[in-house]
Amino acid sequence: MLRFTRWQLRSPRNLTSFRTTGLSRRSYASITDASNFPKVGEQLHGFTLKRVKQVPELELTALQLQHDKTGAEYLHLARDDSNNVFSIGFKTNPPDDTGVPHILEHTTLCGSEKYPVRDPFFKMLPRSLSNFMNAFTSSDHTTYPFATTNAQDFRNLMSVYLDATLHPLLKENDFTQEGWRIGPENPLVIQGEGSEDAKRLVFKGVVYNEMKGQMSDASYLFYIRFQDHLFPDINNSGGDPQKITDLTWEQLKRFHSDHYHPSNSKILTYGNMPLIEHLKEIDARLRRFDKITVDHEVKLPIPLEEPKYVTVQGPLDPLVPPDRQHKTSVTWLMGDTSDIVENFSLGILSNLLLDGYGSPLYQSLIESGLGADFSPNTGYDSAGRKGVFSVGLNAVKGGDVLKVRETIAQTLLEARKKGFDKVKVDGILHQLELSLKHKTAHFGMGIMQRLKPGWFNGVDPMDALAWKDTVRAFEARYAKGDYLQGLLEKYLLNDKAFTFTMEPSETYTQALVDEENERLAKKIHETTESFCSEQEAQVYLEKREQELMEVQEKARNQDLSCLPTVHVKDIPREKERKPLRQSNIGDVKVQWREVPTNGLTYFRAVLGIKELPDELREMIPLFTSAIMRLGTRSRTMEQLEELIKLKTGGISVGYHSSPSPLSLSTFEEGLSFGGFALDRNIPDMYELLRTVIVETDFDGPEAEKKIRELLQSSASGAINSIAESGHSFARTFAEAGLTPVGRLNEQTAGLSQVKLTTSLASRLPTESLADVIQKLRAIQALAITNSSKLRVALNCGVESSTPNQEALRQFLESLPNEVTTPSTAEAAEYPRNAKSFFPLPYQVYYSARALATVPYVDAAGPPLEILAQLLTHKYLHHEIREKGGAYGGGAYSRSLGGMFGMYSYRDPNPQNTMKIMNEAGQWARDHTWTPRDLEEAKLSVFQGYDAPQSVSQEGMRLFLSGITDDMLQTRRERLLDVTAEDVRNVADQFLVQRAPQSSVAVLGEKKGWANAQNGWEIRDLHMTEKIEEMTQQQMPEEAAAAN
Repeated sequence: MLRFTRWQLRSPRNLTSFRTTGLSRRSYASITDASNFPKVGEQLHGFTLKRVKQVPELELTALQLQHDKTGAEYLHLARDDSNNVFSIGFKTNPPDDTGVPHILEHTTLCGSEKYPVRDPFFKMLPRSLSNFMNAFTSSDHTTYPFATTNAQDFRNLMSVYLDATLHPLLKENDFTQEGWRIGPENPLVIQGEGSEDAKRLVFKGVVYNEMKGQMSDASYLFYIRFQDHLFPDINNSGGDPQKITDLTWEQLKRFHSDHYHPSNSKILTYGNMPLIEHLKEIDARLRRFDKITVDHEVKLPIPLEEPKYVTVQGPLDPLVPPDRQHKTSVTWLMGDTSDIVENFSLGILSNLLLDGYGSPLYQSLIESGLGADFSPNTGYDSAGRKGVFSVGLNAVKGGDVLKVRETIAQTLLEARKKGFDKVKVDGILHQLELSLKHKTAHFGMGIMQRLKPGWFNGVDPMDALAWKDTVRAFEARYAKGDYLQGLLEKYLLNDKAFTFTMEPSETYTQALVDEENERLAKKIHETTESFCSEQEAQVYLEKREQELMEVQEKARNQDLSCLPTVHVKDIPREKERKPLRQSNIGDVKVQWREVPTNGLTYFRAVLGIKELPDELREMIPLFTSAIMRLGTRSRTMEQLEELIKLKTGGISVGYHSSPSPLSLSTFEEGLSFGGFALDRNIPDMYELLRTVIVETDFDGPEAEKKIRELLQSSASGAINSIAESGHSFARTFAEAGLTPVGRLNEQTAGLSQVKLTTSLASRLPTESLADVIQKLRAIQALAITNSSKLRVALNCGVESSTPNQEALRQFLESLPNEVTTPSTAEAAEYPRNAKSFFPLPYQVYYSARALATVPYVDAAGPPLEILAQLLTHKYLHHEIREKGGAYGGGAYSRSLGGMFGMYSYRDPNPQNTMKIMNEAGQWARDHTWTPRDLEEAKLSVFQGYDAPQSVSQEGMRLFLSGITDDMLQTRRERLLDVTAEDVRNVADQFLVQRAPQSSVAVLGEKKGWANAQNGWEIRDLHMTEKIEEMTQQQMPEEAAAAN
C-alpha cells in the first residue's frame, strides 16, 4: 500500500496527538512497573537495554533496546492493552522514480523461505483474527505493521512478517505480476475467441496500474510534483508510471539486499504481551545476519537562501470553473524537528494560522475568494528532519497566482503585529488534554504511525513520547510572552520561500497517453530485437503471460499447511454483552452506557424525519456544513469555534439513515448529532450544539457568499475524491435502485450528490442562491425538536449520570417543540437491474455489481457473509488482482441492509472484471468447499465482529441500527455454524438465480464497448464535455499569450 508520510501525516489544520484508553491504576502499574523489566545495560536474548522511560500520561513504559549482533533498533511500549501491535520498518531512500521501494513492498509479501507459498500475506488474512494487517511505502521508509488481540495470532503474524521482509523469495514472476510487464490486454479472451483487440500489447502490473490511478488524482499529482522539486534527493518511492518500466528484477533484488537488513531496521512492539517472548523470537530471526554499513542518510530539502519559483503543468479539472484551474503554494523551511518543544510549538503556530474559518489565512485566502480550498501540501510538515511549512490554494485564477503569494506574506506580517489571542491557544491545549483522556481501541497502531516517520529521520522516540514534558515546556516559553510571534518572525517573515505552481494544460492527459504509447512501442521494439520477427516477439510475450497465469492458477490450490493459523475454536461462541440502561426524559428516549470514561461524556442523538422530500434530503450535506460556517446573529463563526475548542472535543451534525434489521423495505432517516466533552463542560456543549443548529443565520449579509464558498470548496475536491474512492461511488450507485436506503445514500453521498454540488458551485456570481438558502432554512426549521422523534444516547461514568441527566433535561427544554415536515414531492428513481457507465477522466476503472438479499435477522444472511469472504480470497482476488492487474477487488455482504456485491479498484480491464463477476455465482455454487475454506472465511468475518471497540462506540449498534444483543448472538451462532452446503445454496439462490436482478456501475474512460448496444446506459457527469470546452477556451488564450 502506498503511503507517503508527508502526504498522510502532514496534519495541515489539526495538531497530531495521542489518544489513550484510560485503564485502572492497578492494571496500569502491573504491566508498566519499571521494576518488572531488566535494568539499563542488561543483556537478554541478543539485545541490550539502552533506556527505559515511564510515561504516566500515556499509561505506558517505553524500553529502547539494540540488537547486539546487527545493531537493529527496537522500541517496546509496555501498556495494559490487549490489542498488541508489531511493526518492522526499513529506511528506504528511493534511488530513482522507478518505485522500487513500493514494488519491493508488494513482492516481499509474495513468498518467503519459511513460507514458500505464493502470496502468504493475502493467504494469512483469512487465517488470522487480526484487526489490522498491512504494509506502507512512505517517502523514505517502508513499514510492515499488524495488530491483534490474540496472543497466538500475534506470534503467527510476527513470524510471517519477519520471514517475508528478511527472507523473501522475490521470484521473477512475482516481480512481473506486482511491478510491471508487457502482455496481451486480455489473455483470457485470446484463449477463447482469438480476438485481435485482446492480443493488443499493453503495460501491466499491480503497482503500475495503482500508480496510474494515483496520478489521476490531481491533488496527489500536485503534491508529488511539489515534493519532487522541494526534496529532489527523495525520489518518488511509489513510482512514476513513466519510470516504473525502467526497473529490472535484478535491481529489485539488489535494493532488497542493501536495505532490508536488520542493521537498517527499526522494530516496534506495543501492548501487554511479555517483552521476553518478543525478544526470543526476534533474536532467533536476526542472529543469522552480521552487522553491515547501511544508508541511514536523512535527505533534506533544497536550501532556500533566496526566492525560488517553479511552475509545472497538470490536468484540467472539469469540476472547477475554467478560469480557476491553477494550484499554487508558498513554502518555508523551518527548524530541526528533533527539537521537540519547538516542533510542537510550530504545530500550534500552524494551527493558529490555518485551522478554522476564523483563522487569518483562511479569511485572507479562501474567504476573500482567491481560491476554493487549501492545497494538499498546506500545513506544518514535521515528518522529515527539517520542518516545512506550506500555504497554498486550489482553484486559483491564473492572474491571481502572484497575488496569492503577496496575500500570504501580508497576512503573516499582520499576524505578527496583532499576535494571537490566548483563548485560541488555550483551545488548542484543551483539545490536547481531551485527546489524552479520550479512549480509543487502536492507540497502539496510532502511536506507531506517529513515531515511525520521525524515528527514521533522527527524532528521538523517547522525547517524542514525553507529551506532558513537551506541553509544560511550551507553556513556560509561551508565558514569557511573544513566543509564537517570535517563531513566526524567525521562520516566515522573509522571502526565502519556494513558490510552486501547477498550471492547466489542455494537452496534459493526451500527452500521458502518447508518452505511454511511445514508451510501450520502444519496449516492444527492444523485445523484438531478440527475435527474428515481431510475430515471434508477440508469441513470446503471449506465452510468458500464459505461463504467469498458469503459476497463478496453480497457486489457487497450493498446499498452505506451512502457514500458521488460529482456529474457529478460538472464537468464543457467546460475546460479552455491554449492559445498557434505558430511561425517558419527557417524550425523549435515552440510552445510557455507564462505564469509566476518564471524566468524559459522549453524546449522540438521532431525530427521525418521516417522508423527507428529495429536494431537502439532497441539501442536508450542505446544511451540515453551513451551520458550522455561517455563525449567528450574535456570534461569528470564529467566536463559536473558539468556544467549541475551549469547551468540547468537537460537535457534529450529519445525515442519518439506517435500514431495519427486520425488513429491507423499512428504514429510518433523519439527522444525527454528536459531541463529547469533560463532564463539567457538558452544559456548554449542549448550548453550543443548540446554537449552531437553531440560531445559524441564513439571512445574514454574508450568508450567500459563504455558502457559495462551501460549494466551490466541495466541488474543488470532488474529482480527487472519486479518484481515491471510485469503487465506493460505483457501489453506492449500483445499490441506489435496489433498496430504499440505497436510494437515500446515493442522494446524500454518491455521484448524484457530486453532480448537484458541482452544478450549484458553477452558478455565476450574478445567479442567486436564494432557492438553496430557502431549502436550508426549511431543514433548519425541522432539524431538532423536543419530541418523541428524538432519541439520545449517553456514554459516561456512573458518577456523572445524575448531573448528565439534569443537563440533558435542560437542553431538551431549550429546543423547539414538534414541527411539521414539508409535503413529499415525487421521489427520484435510480436504475434497477441495469448497467450504468460514468465517463470520467481517469486512466483506470472502478466497477461494482450489487444485488439485494435479505434483512439482518434472516437465516440466509450469515451464509452470504461467509460466501463474500470465500469469493474474495478464493476467486476474485486471484482473478481480478493477480491475473487482471487491478489494485484491488473483492466481494462484500452488508448484513444490515441486505446487500451483496462485488467491486474492483484501479482496474485496467473492466470488461474482463464484469465477466469474472458474472461467473462468480456459478463458480461458488459448483466449487467443493473444504472445512479449511470455511474455517478461513469464518476467521475473516470475526476479525470485524470481535475487533476491539472504543468506549465511545459501546451501545451504538443498538442505538443507531436497532440490532439487539439477542439478534447479534443469533447471527454469531449462525455464522459459526455455516456449512459448505449453506454456502452453495445461497450462491445458487442469489448469485445465479437472481443474477438478472443485479445492477452494475463502472466509472472510467469511455471506450467503444460501453454503448447502448451492449446494454450500457451512459450517465454522464459532463466532465468530458467540460474538459473539451475548457480546452477550446484555453487554446485561443494560449495562442494570444504566445503572440
